Amino acid sequence: MVFNSIEFVIFLPIVVLLFYLLPQKARWLMLLAASCVFYMWFVPKYILILLVTIIIDYSAGILMEKYENEPKKKKAFLFISVVSTLLVLFIFKYLGFINDNFVWLCQKLGLDVRTSVNIILPIGLSFHTFQSMSYVIEVYRGHQKAERHFGYYSLYVMFFPQLVTGPIERPGNLLRQLHEHKDFRYENISKGMRLILFGLFIKMVVADHLGAYVDEVYANPAEYNSWSVMLAMAFYSFQIYCDFFGYSTIALGSAKLMGFDISDNFRTPYLAKNIAEFWHRWHISLSTWFRDYVYFPLGGSRVKFGRWAFNILVVFVLSGIWHGAAWTFLFWGFAHGLLHIVEKALRNRFPYKEPKRCFG
Repeated sequence: MVFNSIEFVIFLPIVVLLFYLLPQKARWLMLLAASCVFYMWFVPKYILILLVTIIIDYSAGILMEKYENEPKKKKAFLFISVVSTLLVLFIFKYLGFINDNFVWLCQKLGLDVRTSVNIILPIGLSFHTFQSMSYVIEVYRGHQKAERHFGYYSLYVMFFPQLVTGPIERPGNLLRQLHEHKDFRYENISKGMRLILFGLFIKMVVADHLGAYVDEVYANPAEYNSWSVMLAMAFYSFQIYCDFFGYSTIALGSAKLMGFDISDNFRTPYLAKNIAEFWHRWHISLSTWFRDYVYFPLGGSRVKFGRWAFNILVVFVLSGIWHGAAWTFLFWGFAHGLLHIVEKALRNRFPYKEPKRCFG
């Protein structure tokens, strides 16, 4: 099910109405059932994959807390959880890419190798795997108590407003709210509807219309002059932003209707002054995820410039690969990391001084 569909227009009001009509103790079950229906609208059998990862990570959280005073066992359960989650992501998202490159390399070496991998990528897999990983890591670090209620943990992973396109929530925000009692408030309905309508406008009016022009030019670039191609390239940058921003805004609004506050994922990134600021404004939940679970453990900025540059490249290459299983995404991530490093080096060499104000 997608947000800009007639099915969702019917689905969402029913869920919100049931949410406020049911007693608190029954709401989690209704939301979990609704999230299952939402997810199974695409490929129903793939919910079994999601169930397996939920069981593993739920169990790992409890076992890590149980063996709090036995570091080796605690670390082993973290390892099992993270590796199993990443393995699922690898098989469904990257195995085909690895296979295609392996076949290409064999053919270049003169070997007759013909293998193919045709696996449909489960919708939102990258989002809910990272969300479940944040839970087990936070439990391991002692920042989050292990969730004992299997239903609430499942709902944390599968909460339908942010299941498909994020944001990637942390347990300290969403899991806590799932346990809270939510009263009906007019301001939540009002704000939620405004966000949904604005998101639909950004997605269906702006992004989709830009996409129509972009698709036409990209399909036959030789038939257009240079200015038209350049305009299509500019339109494409706004199309992908408006498409993602629109969906994220609808997710915010859908959650707000029921009183849930999920993370804002975009803050006018194209108004950023530099690459570093851009990544503080674009896909914020993903940027902060890599910051907290990859960049900081590598040493962050508390190291020499050379090691810092390495840390930045690792983070941005992983971010590129996360966005898609293709060399273009890898190079895109590497380019952004390189620009970030060059920018930092220039700032160190030519420090910026704030201009003096005439008044105040």
